Amino acid sequence: MNDRIKAIMAKAFEVPEATITEESNMNNLENWDSIHHVRLTVFLEREFDITIPDEVVGNMISFKLIKTVINECTGSQVP
Repeated sequence: MNDRIKAIMAKAFEVPEATITEESNMNNLENWDSIHHVRLTVFLEREFDITIPDEVVGNMISFKLIKTVINECTGSQVP
């Protein structure tokens, strides 16, 4: 599951997948801006067949928090 998230983040932020780690966040990814954040949200919703509530979209500011949101939206635990 982590690999899926990393691949989505790489695609959304237009960076090599190898640059995405579990420590990636909006402060250490140069391309993380509002447009790329919207792309990330859309890609995650498509990949996991979920709807991310508007009130939590802004909370997805790191790899770890993205995993938390996916867990909440899918009702499962991403290892």
